[in-house]
Amino acid sequence: MAEDGEEKLLATVQHIVQTLGSSDTMTEDILKVFSNYDGRLSLDKIYAARGAVAAASAAGGERSMPASPTLPPPPQAAAIPGSSARPPVTSMERTVRTLDRQISQFVTMDRLIWADSSDADTFLEAVDDLIGTVQELDAAGTNRALLDRADELLSRCMARLEDEFRALIERPDDAAPTPPGGFASDASDDDEGFYGGTTHADDAYGDDEPIPVAKPVTDYDVVIDALSPGSIANVHQISRRMVDAGFGRECAEAYAAARRGFVDESVARLGVRPRTAEEVHAATWEDLEFDIARWIPAFNMVFRILVPSERRLCDRVFDGLAPFGDLAFIAAVRTQALQLISFGDAVSSSSRSPERLFRVVDMYEAVRDILPDLDPVFSDPYSAALRAEVSAVCNTLGSSIKGIFMELENLIRRDPARVATPGGGIHPITRYVMNYLRAACGSRQTLEEVMEGDLSAGGRAAAPVDPDRPTSALAVHIAWIMDVLQKNLDTKSKLYRDPALACIFLMNNGKYVIQKVNDSELGVLLGDDWIKQMSSRVRRWSMDYQRTTWGKVTSVLQIGAPGVGGLPAKAMLQKLRMFNTYFEEIYAVQSEWMIADDQLRVDIRSTVVDSVMPVYAALIARLKSAPETGRDLYIKYTPEDVEAHIRQLFEGAAK
Repeated sequence: MAEDGEEKLLATVQHIVQTLGSSDTMTEDILKVFSNYDGRLSLDKIYAARGAVAAASAAGGERSMPASPTLPPPPQAAAIPGSSARPPVTSMERTVRTLDRQISQFVTMDRLIWADSSDADTFLEAVDDLIGTVQELDAAGTNRALLDRADELLSRCMARLEDEFRALIERPDDAAPTPPGGFASDASDDDEGFYGGTTHADDAYGDDEPIPVAKPVTDYDVVIDALSPGSIANVHQISRRMVDAGFGRECAEAYAAARRGFVDESVARLGVRPRTAEEVHAATWEDLEFDIARWIPAFNMVFRILVPSERRLCDRVFDGLAPFGDLAFIAAVRTQALQLISFGDAVSSSSRSPERLFRVVDMYEAVRDILPDLDPVFSDPYSAALRAEVSAVCNTLGSSIKGIFMELENLIRRDPARVATPGGGIHPITRYVMNYLRAACGSRQTLEEVMEGDLSAGGRAAAPVDPDRPTSALAVHIAWIMDVLQKNLDTKSKLYRDPALACIFLMNNGKYVIQKVNDSELGVLLGDDWIKQMSSRVRRWSMDYQRTTWGKVTSVLQIGAPGVGGLPAKAMLQKLRMFNTYFEEIYAVQSEWMIADDQLRVDIRSTVVDSVMPVYAALIARLKSAPETGRDLYIKYTPEDVEAHIRQLFEGAAK
């Protein structure tokens, strides 16, 4: 009886369906209502009954449902004239049909689905059901046509999800609804402080006005929250569905495309413009120096703030969805990062003129200091290559610094010995080299690292640099440069026909070198022994000057002891005349010579006084004590006059 009653109930339901179901879709909806109302009216039972009727009719049998009206076959299962009946619709087919109807309503919307949070939730539920259905059909492998239909629906669904995904990232204020609890807008005051204005990438496409350049930043302990927590939660939901559906790579590409505009605009606001290697090599140093001054803070901002912030955002959007988060991150930042790196490469391979050293050192230090901080940011296999690029540009900049020092040596060697420096003063090459090296030693620690040569371990020298050892690689290199300079000065001293003036020239330049060494880090690098050797050279040149200039003067003044063997007055008068001639010639010439260092000038004068005055005073005293008359006529200079003239030497022609 129970079974008979259930059959009658099923027959009644089918009659109602036949009467009201004017279309397949309406019939399906009515059957679903009955199925939800009474467990005995499950869809499987209803369609089984309908299938039995259809099969009996197709076979021409007389069997029918007792006391029930004749029912048509289930939707899409009616017999086609001239053919056998179609098989009954399965529950999986019904599921795909229902999902198609639900999802089509969303994918054809002319507004963003995520503009309404309830629509977004409903759509995601349908997506989850569709993904599960596709996976089930694929595992069964029995209905290829239905699987293809579900796959096609899934592709349409993923395309719409991708559009929503990009909209939520590019225009979060317009696309993202305010979820329960109320999340704040993603545009924060901190973003304005970093970029000097709105930070969203779509702003770059809204007008044609030039992008403003950001204000300088010195504090790099900043994180950019480009999306609000609510927006991040939404895009994470989408990314998880796309990955589950096998569209992880497409999702990563969509993310990179959406964020790339933001990254590009951010770098543009830093005032950095793309420059090819050819443009860098052809640029004047003034233009290139300006670009480097912009590049250094931009490099710091990109790799200390922008890139880590992008990594943080990407990790949250693709949380638990490796490796697609890594792919999305590197695709978003790689172009601009490589642009900055390529500029560093171009500078390092361009001219190695010595004046470029200081800017190249600044670039090297910026890259070196950032390397340790990049390890956690570029830790995955996909971004490791970019980390290696940064390390490589650090090494190329280091090689460029070494090359600049070598070019300095060549510049000294090539400096021609054409014209003697007036008055034996300090040569321009001496001033240039010493001031250059003194300024370079302001970055001594960096230069030590570069000269040590092993920069593979994070841009640092393999062994710690001893700041007080004059045998370091940098110290040896600078000592070699000093030796090259001294040889060049020796060659230039030969331009002077007067050996005494050549000595003055060497003394002036040697003393200048010692002053610059003692006055700077060069003294630490070259060491006390080097300074002592250089001071010894200056003393030797001083003695050579005394010998070549005043040696013949003092020999003329030698008169021997009074008494037996002493010179007669006539001979002494002859010596006095010779002295006057020599002294006047020396004074006329050497008063225009120059000794630049005040103390050295005083010392040389005192040495001359000490060597000349005793013998000259003795000669004058002997002449005055001689009995011959007329001797006073030959005494042109008193000892006081001679000393006064000596102390006026080496003031230079201008004075």
